[in-house]
Amino acid sequence: MYTPKLNEFSSFSLSKLLTTCFGETDEELTACILIDLPDIALMKDFAFMDQPDFQVQQYAKKYFYDSLNEGVMTEVGYSSVEFFAFKTTGGSNLDPDDEASDVNGKLLSLETDICSQYDIILAITDYSLTAPLTAMAKKYNFRGATLHGVNDTILGSGLSVDYLKVSEQAEVFRRALDKADSFELNFEVMGKTLSLIIDCKQQTAQKSHGLCPAGIPDVANLPAGEVYFVPSSAEGSFPFRYSDGTLAEMVVANGAIQEAILLKGDETLIDDRNQQLKDDPATGIIGELGFGTQLLPFSGKDIQDEKILGTCHVATGRSDHLGGNLTPDLFNSRLNASHDDILFAPPKTPEITVSSVVMVKQGEKKELFQNYIPSSFLLSQIDTVYPVEKFASLVG
Repeated sequence: MYTPKLNEFSSFSLSKLLTTCFGETDEELTACILIDLPDIALMKDFAFMDQPDFQVQQYAKKYFYDSLNEGVMTEVGYSSVEFFAFKTTGGSNLDPDDEASDVNGKLLSLETDICSQYDIILAITDYSLTAPLTAMAKKYNFRGATLHGVNDTILGSGLSVDYLKVSEQAEVFRRALDKADSFELNFEVMGKTLSLIIDCKQQTAQKSHGLCPAGIPDVANLPAGEVYFVPSSAEGSFPFRYSDGTLAEMVVANGAIQEAILLKGDETLIDDRNQQLKDDPATGIIGELGFGTQLLPFSGKDIQDEKILGTCHVATGRSDHLGGNLTPDLFNSRLNASHDDILFAPPKTPEITVSSVVMVKQGEKKELFQNYIPSSFLLSQIDTVYPVEKFASLVG
């Protein structure tokens, strides 16, 4: 697959990012930055800045909070910017506790003292806050962005692109996949062939494109650049790679994972997953199918890597922030009410190959990708907004 090098991108500009994503305005907007910390007492006097293992939070202060206070705030038309911390959730898109802290160590309510008081909220965290922050945005009429896992590669590429262009690319890609009947994802792993059929029932394809214009309370997930569906059902199986390299086959029926089968590695991980599926079946529901639409370098963080053209991901768990109906109250435990992306990409899942992705639309089958490379059919659909010549040597 084609991925550009980091030096092909412009340097990071916070003012460009904010004015592009949120638009220019004559009215002065209030803004705040949210970070997550295992102990919110570390927020007082920026104590976390002198501690190891808080790179994301330190980047939030250095590249966002400090930059806004050093002149960017005036450039983008914000009247003020504040900085807050809440307790780390420990899982992707889990609802956070309400207790938060400001830089003076004063304890606040995340909902009533923060989310209800600001026009723009940036959540720069270890764990994604997209689902709960989106729900808060619609309740309190603010706009925001989630930028979890920020690192140097993301700053220098995924957050340094022109989001007007990203939006244009995502829309062309979205139209190519819109109203699909279903998708067939075929995998090769350890000599086995697995296949997952995801039914979309001709739904309108959605896009994550990084633009969050005035007048519409919403939250952008940055870096952006994907087309996604909330599946109506799913059947078959797919491979799953645990962080320690353990490989499993996830058996899917009626739109949800029913069982995990060990292929290689630590059997206790498989036993734990099967127990979780038994105790809380909602954790196995397939809540998303997504395709990356950007040309970006791999960053080692799913927030960017799932946006790369050629990759695909499925997700389990809550889907309310995507327009689905699986909300936290439908889980047996609030600690299970996460949205967990399962990304298939060469650096992330080296033992797994997505041998092909086939779209069924109006009863006709069209291959979209083969071994992470866009097909000639897909490139013919999106060639107005992509440098197709970059794929010429890859496409047979």
